[in-house]
Amino acid sequence: MPTLSVLDLAPIPQGSDAGDALRNSADLAAHAERLGYKRYWMAEHHSMPGIASAATAVALAFVGANTSTIRIGAGGIMLPNHAPLTIAEQFGTLEALYPGRVDLGLGRAPGTDQAAAYALRRNLQSDANQFPQDVLELQSYLRGGEQRVRAVPGEGMDIPLWILGSSTFGAQLAAMLGLPYAFASHFAPGQMMDAIKIYRETFRPSAQLAEPYVMLGFNVIAADSEEEAHLLATSIQQAFVALRTGTPGKLPPPQAGFMNTLPLQARAMLDQFLSASAIGSPDTVRRQAQDFLERTGADELIVTAQIHDHGARRRSYELLAEAVMQEPALAA
Repeated sequence: MPTLSVLDLAPIPQGSDAGDALRNSADLAAHAERLGYKRYWMAEHHSMPGIASAATAVALAFVGANTSTIRIGAGGIMLPNHAPLTIAEQFGTLEALYPGRVDLGLGRAPGTDQAAAYALRRNLQSDANQFPQDVLELQSYLRGGEQRVRAVPGEGMDIPLWILGSSTFGAQLAAMLGLPYAFASHFAPGQMMDAIKIYRETFRPSAQLAEPYVMLGFNVIAADSEEEAHLLATSIQQAFVALRTGTPGKLPPPQAGFMNTLPLQARAMLDQFLSASAIGSPDTVRRQAQDFLERTGADELIVTAQIHDHGARRRSYELLAEAVMQEPALAA
């Protein structure tokens, strides 16, 4: 099986706060390290009551201090929100602290609404349309050389860059720059197959990467029984419906029978949203993951588990690792 990694959205469950969420992140990262996951990525979101990783580099520094071998990184940094120099310095600092362990995934969406995007940038001239140029500027700071403005720490450091996306735009850019590509299929799977095809067919080798490399976001909610897993999954179902109806909040506890309370249109939306998912017992999760891999040919899965109870979330990643190791066709 392709490499397994973790995408932590640093959920803030109802009844807890951001401090609890970040401590849970550090604990989950150490657990994932022991289980053999390769990367632990955190995502930049703003003005979201249920997500604690807005200051992504700061959160990653905390995770890095509580782990020793697992790669840590951003999945991703929303580059239009920042000056490229700032990101070069932040991730250069992380690489200085945790050498050989840092990844930097870059996205062009703001990770928030327009009001918060304006508050972050103070103007809207530095927008998503400048994303390719911002990536090139960031690369120049990390490369270093004869230039007046220098990223210290940052310059001369080997920090792998990734392009993130939920459409074909990111696939085209990643292919053109010869960078690995991560697709957000865990929440926006609609253009996944088109994006993978474009990326692989148009990829140009670079100093960083000789062959195309695809990582796909994948929801996994595993439990010891089918019934428990499907009950746990109602938390992410509730959270997604709340997000799509403009009322995002903290991650709610499971609600038995939640899908039965929804109109058919909302159920169809949830089915599409969760099409890149494995939910169930270890045997079910193994089968669904294998089906997804056979369909996509992904080189790596980055797994997210939006589960209200932290112990159940730890258990889900544990069961997935065990299920994968037990299946020869999915052996690492």
